[in-house]
Amino acid sequence: MFKRNLIISLMACALLALGAMTPSHLAGSPAQAALAPETFADLAQKASPAVVNISTEKTVKRSQGPGRMREFFGPGPGPGPSPFGQDDPFREFFEKFFGDIPKSFKSRSLGSGFIIDAAGLIITNNHVVEGSDKIKVKLVGGKEYEATIKGRDPKTDLALIQITNPPKDLPFLVLGDSEAIRVGDWVLAVGNPFGLSHTVTQGIISAKGRVIGAGPYDNFLQTDASINPGNSGGPLLNLKGEVVGINTAILATGQGIGFATPSNMAKPVIPQLREKGKVTRGMIGVQVQNVTPELAKSFGMAEPKGALVAEVNPGTPAEKAGIHREDIIIEFNGHPIHEMNELPRLVAETAPGTQATVKVLRQGKEKTFQMKITELKDERPAKAAGEGGEDHSPLGLTVKELDQNLAQRLRLKETKGVVVIQVESGSPAADAGFRSGDLIEEINGQVVGSFKDYQKILSQLKKGTVARFYVKRAGRKQYLTVEIPQGEVKEK
Repeated sequence: MFKRNLIISLMACALLALGAMTPSHLAGSPAQAALAPETFADLAQKASPAVVNISTEKTVKRSQGPGRMREFFGPGPGPGPSPFGQDDPFREFFEKFFGDIPKSFKSRSLGSGFIIDAAGLIITNNHVVEGSDKIKVKLVGGKEYEATIKGRDPKTDLALIQITNPPKDLPFLVLGDSEAIRVGDWVLAVGNPFGLSHTVTQGIISAKGRVIGAGPYDNFLQTDASINPGNSGGPLLNLKGEVVGINTAILATGQGIGFATPSNMAKPVIPQLREKGKVTRGMIGVQVQNVTPELAKSFGMAEPKGALVAEVNPGTPAEKAGIHREDIIIEFNGHPIHEMNELPRLVAETAPGTQATVKVLRQGKEKTFQMKITELKDERPAKAAGEGGEDHSPLGLTVKELDQNLAQRLRLKETKGVVVIQVESGSPAADAGFRSGDLIEEINGQVVGSFKDYQKILSQLKKGTVARFYVKRAGRKQYLTVEIPQGEVKEK
């Protein structure tokens, strides 16, 4: 009995000791203990008055309806001839079920935002207010005000709106330093999820620099603070009450996976939206792609880094400065380029007219170039297409020599090269990312002007090596790498 009581007492002491432990005991850092608050109540109370709930109204035109169905069944009731005359059997059906459907209707949506000055300027997401006819913002306590769009930037999904006839001395939040926030730091999200006004959730920063395919300048903070539909545009706060992110997106199939635009990305955008209503960005005129381990190996690099130049646009600063295709940009204005997606952001943030220094790797040697940044213009999307063919290879590619008729069907200006007609599932080419419609222009730097060139170059490739293909896809050029299989690589 004594032994049993002793064991229970020891277990109780152990549990008490564990209960007394804080994250600082586990981490061994007293400074960290001070950063973990017992409550977020003070922070929520201070921040919430500057957070607004946004409701929008927009007119949506119907693209389908009884008009389309009448075209299918016949003209039916109304003006114009009918194959059934006055005895049209669909007349009563359309009049009963579709006669009163309007050509347009009002769509309403909810979002969030936060005030950034006492005059009533509000940051939110572009997708919250885009196309809106009316915007209303609601403050803590329920007071509502009308607002107008001051400026929008679809590329970063940010927008600036202004309260019409705002009250005096509105509370506001300050943009903090998103670079200083660390993975694991506490954050607080405030917003309007599912219309539930001024909801506060807490979590940590789960990751930084996330690229989720939302736009050309992806650089999201990831957080496990609960973010739901309606939170878009609301603030993500650090423990000082500073905004380190603008809640923007969620992973619909996951739990605790939300994304926020970093405050440091918003800082150069907001003044331009306030003054001009749009954002002007810099451009050097190159198309770039990631340097994969395979590409790095083909270029003789020890490790993959930088942004590989797949194409240099004519008449641009990069061409004038002497940048070449296959150059690997490793530094822009003193900022090292570790991954490709870092370069577009740095260039875009550079004001047109600025003199920039670009460092590249060319054939293993570093070269430095000076260029004057110009203004980025909106790009026109190009189309891609694919056709059938007969020639195959162990790489898993079916290709066909480009001729005038094929070029016209694929809307290509080129008249030389081979076009990928089909990619075999599970093949080396499929793993490399080839697609139907790709125009192969070079292999390992050798020009592919005809199907004969293609055969010759492939026959010279050594088994087990990595081949570098230069292809044009949907108006853009890029490199793809394929490991040459152990079988023969000759075309039939």
